[in-house]
Amino acid sequence: MKRAGVRTPGARPPLALAVPALLAVAFLALPLVGILARTEWGELADHLTSPGTVQALKLSLLVSFWALGLSLLLGVPLAWLLARVPFPGKAFVRSLVLLPMVLPPTVGGVALLLAFGRRGLLGPWLEGTFGITLPFHTSGAVLAATFVAMPFLVISLEGALGGLRPRYEETAASLGASPVRVFFTVTLPMVAPGVLAGAALTWARALGEFGATITFAGNLPGTTQTLPLQVYLLLQDEPEAATSVSLLLLAIAMGVLIALRGRWTGTPSAERRSGGPVEEPAAAEKQAITEKPAAVERPAAAGEPPSGAGSPAPSGGHWSLHADVTGFTVLTLDADPGTTIAVVGPNGAGKTTLLRALLGLTPRAHAELRLGGEDVTALPPHRRRVAWVPQDGALFPHLSALANTAYGLRAQGVPRAEARREARAWLDRLGVGHLAHRRPGQLSGGQAQRVALARALAARPRLLVLDEPLAALDQTTRAHVRHTLRTHLAGFGGVCLIVTHDPVEAVSLADRVLVLQDGRALQDAAPAEVTRHPRSPWVARMLGRNAWPGTANPDGLALDDGGVLVAAEPPPPGTPALAIVAPEAVSLHRQKPAGSPRNVWPGTVREITTSGSRLRVLVTSAEAPDLVAEITPQAAAELGLAEGVPVWTSVKATETTVVTL
Repeated sequence: MKRAGVRTPGARPPLALAVPALLAVAFLALPLVGILARTEWGELADHLTSPGTVQALKLSLLVSFWALGLSLLLGVPLAWLLARVPFPGKAFVRSLVLLPMVLPPTVGGVALLLAFGRRGLLGPWLEGTFGITLPFHTSGAVLAATFVAMPFLVISLEGALGGLRPRYEETAASLGASPVRVFFTVTLPMVAPGVLAGAALTWARALGEFGATITFAGNLPGTTQTLPLQVYLLLQDEPEAATSVSLLLLAIAMGVLIALRGRWTGTPSAERRSGGPVEEPAAAEKQAITEKPAAVERPAAAGEPPSGAGSPAPSGGHWSLHADVTGFTVLTLDADPGTTIAVVGPNGAGKTTLLRALLGLTPRAHAELRLGGEDVTALPPHRRRVAWVPQDGALFPHLSALANTAYGLRAQGVPRAEARREARAWLDRLGVGHLAHRRPGQLSGGQAQRVALARALAARPRLLVLDEPLAALDQTTRAHVRHTLRTHLAGFGGVCLIVTHDPVEAVSLADRVLVLQDGRALQDAAPAEVTRHPRSPWVARMLGRNAWPGTANPDGLALDDGGVLVAAEPPPPGTPALAIVAPEAVSLHRQKPAGSPRNVWPGTVREITTSGSRLRVLVTSAEAPDLVAEITPQAAAELGLAEGVPVWTSVKATETTVVTL
């Protein structure tokens, strides 16, 4: 495999591009070479240690660090506002931020003078009220340097914030953290590279500021005469000394750039990816879903405590759920304490919108929400006590597993020692206590999912929502986490919603299954009922059954996709209905069958796949919708089945289940 950035042997860039590029490099490098060539190396130390240069250097450092402090104080909130908050006039504000970067520095100095000078807009008020005079004062030099340098911090940090998905901040809010706490404990640590890159560029720009400083603050030795101004003066009388001081500024600038190594935007480091691929549930898992099997935990690994070890004391309380959701998703949801509801449906059905409406995180839908008799509709997300486990867990990468788990408790004001003790108990209970010291990047997919679940449960929620918590796991890890999840949801005193694309997995965990389609509730029933009589073609097909919508007629069903299906007990004519046929009820023949089957169609084998110890054969037909038959490998060999082989399919009328819609 060819590595990125390695040029293929023999591949040469076109001369029409290479020559101008080399000329551009030479154009940029030649002035720097000129400084190096003209520097009096023997007198360099004397030039740099002269009293005037030392004084100017100290003043430059003072001014640049003050400018950096002001830029951080004002620029970090501004960058967050531009990256996270939609508001009218955002484009104009961003233009104001960029303006000092393209404005001639002397014009910037004039603008500062007209705003903060003794005859400016604010100057007389500042002098009369506080006795502050900015022009021709060191504070004026700080103000000028801040004006021209702060945009570098804002732009760099805004890029970093733009690369940070809001999911981490939303998860922190669902754990009870206020917006300010989220900003300082999650947002800033995760964009630390962007802050450092922006701070370095801001400091370097402030250190080299000249035009705005001399225009607004003047050139007073020891007061406003910074190192760039010293270079300007030395050019008139001592050009060799000016070259030496210029070399110092050049070295500082190059040092900053080398330290950054091109990380201008400081985007967050790459997040840990899940180790396993997303797989379909094994065929063996698609059985006995009408009842919840007993949880069978895997044997504890070496050094891993049993799942029941160190169980935390229950937080107490039982909370029912009542939600009236309007907007894109429209439904009413009621559930008793201890109920687990699986929310399933095709893409775009409104599952995630429902979840985010309950969290109070989306304008697409609004939820009138009551938890345990308390109306929390008007409360912000961090006060609703609705804990969220996103699909990938969204563990905070800068915190250990223990600190992640204790985060919600600390956000609610629990003392550090108590929060960590309870967090460790939850980790022990979920079998990952021995990993408490590890950060998310050091955890496997299954371990991270259990830590994410422990974090949500430790936050003492009233409502727990899981957004495809097992989708990113490989098959083996998914089974382990599913058994653990099933065990511990049994003791949860609130309501749990599991949003998933995998209804087989959902019904094995849930007490009820809520089927959504186009933002509406299509079915809300026990798993056994949904399994026997699914009202959604999507759910029926995901359960491994053939499903065809149609309209009832005297003999059976006129299918929407064409063809007629004869059923033993059709509903009244004209009734919209869904015909469901198990794959094992479909028979395959090489010749047209004779006898009792009333549904017989010719077709062509299009695909053969394995499902456990059996084969699933997809047959397409011009006279009927596509259907899947399930047969043994021996039967397939006897029939000589292969892709493209013509076959006949048959289904008995008594093997067809019709569900009215």
